[in-house]
Amino acid sequence: MLRKYCEINSIYIRDVIYEDHSAKTFNRPKWKLYLATIKKYKNKTDLILFTKWDRFSRNAGDAYQMINTLRRLGVEPQAIEQPLDLSIPENKMMLAFYLAAPEVENDRRALNTFHGMRRARKEGRYMGLAPSGYINKITEDGKKYITFDQPEASILKWCFEEIAKDIFNTEQIFLQAKMKGLKTSKNNFWRQIRNPVYCGKILIPKYKDEEAKYVMGSHEPLISEGLFYLVQDVLDGRRKNFRTKSVTSEPFPLRGLFKCPLCDKILTASISKGRNSHYSYYHCYKGCNYRIRSCEVNRIFYDQLRKYIPKPQTEKIYITAVKEYFNDFNKESIAEKNRVISQLKEFEQKISYIRDLLASRKIEVKDYTEMKTDYDNKIHRLEIKLADLAGENISITDLLKAGIKNLMKLNECCSEADLIHFRNIIGSIYPEKFTIEEKQFRTARINEVVQLVYLINEELDPKNNGAKKKKSSLPRQVTAEGFEPPTLRAEI
Repeated sequence: MLRKYCEINSIYIRDVIYEDHSAKTFNRPKWKLYLATIKKYKNKTDLILFTKWDRFSRNAGDAYQMINTLRRLGVEPQAIEQPLDLSIPENKMMLAFYLAAPEVENDRRALNTFHGMRRARKEGRYMGLAPSGYINKITEDGKKYITFDQPEASILKWCFEEIAKDIFNTEQIFLQAKMKGLKTSKNNFWRQIRNPVYCGKILIPKYKDEEAKYVMGSHEPLISEGLFYLVQDVLDGRRKNFRTKSVTSEPFPLRGLFKCPLCDKILTASISKGRNSHYSYYHCYKGCNYRIRSCEVNRIFYDQLRKYIPKPQTEKIYITAVKEYFNDFNKESIAEKNRVISQLKEFEQKISYIRDLLASRKIEVKDYTEMKTDYDNKIHRLEIKLADLAGENISITDLLKAGIKNLMKLNECCSEADLIHFRNIIGSIYPEKFTIEEKQFRTARINEVVQLVYLINEELDPKNNGAKKKKSSLPRQVTAEGFEPPTLRAEI
């Protein structure tokens, strides 16, 4: 059509520009290139043609500004299907209509789309590209939904569970997840573990007088709300834990678990190359010269650990001990429930109080809304915590069957478990860091149940001088004797 128009009106065509970008703005690649060209070759072009004014722009303000720019360069814009002689003042009214009408239509379409998406979110439907671990699907009747995308869904669920344990830090869990096959960047991973979509909730953003809120989604949640908020507490640092968060390797199963006897710093570890072999050491940082062979530390530690391997004839005593511990645990659980209920009542009273302040006009509506939203969020989290506490139904029979069996095989658990689970076991036995001083194992505190096992073993241990104790299969590494190097050379 444009070529035919030029042919009829004897217009010489200097260039034909093809563009596939929206006319909402003039931030278009081909248009920017054309504008640079006519600025460079000023007065070479007299006319720019297009079919309609909505092809030129659908933004009246930008369009007027661009028309003035083109005129300064000696170029007149013209729509062949809506021709206007802009030298006639009355035609500017028609130009305003031609430019405003498509902008209004475009804004109306965008507003309808926005309200449609907001309504869909209120109904619990997730809009847009599915987050990692989910995939977009369409039902036979054309309805869109999201469902689990395996194996990423299982890996992400594992990530939430590991973060909640607070054994390793988030970056280390991310690296382990990458090894399992998670395909995402570190920044995206942080957004994922903060995203409430995984516990079945969808955010409705604030709009005009409507406050931002969460609604239950129609998709299947990957994790429970309780687990999600527990992860948020760990990420926000509201949960205290004494366990190590160090990454370890096979020669150093105790790395990060014990401290220097000279300066109380947590010892690191490295391998040094000697003349005939490599030697592994636990050592302190720069400024402290303490170091000790890893095989010697492991031997001392395992000798200490053997004291807590239960004797078979004491199984009944352990059952009694576990029952007592279980009863204490129930008492703590009941006390925790009472604390949560008390906190709920306190927040409800606060909401009632600020409602009275609003009624007596002592606070503004905006302040009331902000405070009520904050209290409602806290109440919601406490209700989830209370539901989790109420749902804890532990079977003492199952606990005794599994727990006592594992307790009687502590040496097998330690020798056969992988490094992560082995360190979990050690962390449960020694809640605080230990040290080795003058080849003696020293610690501030051990788990009360394990201490009870030790006391029972001491009472039942036969006093036979010279009796050889059966060697355990606990040690994981024995280093060969050889020439030892004087300095550390290879850090790992």
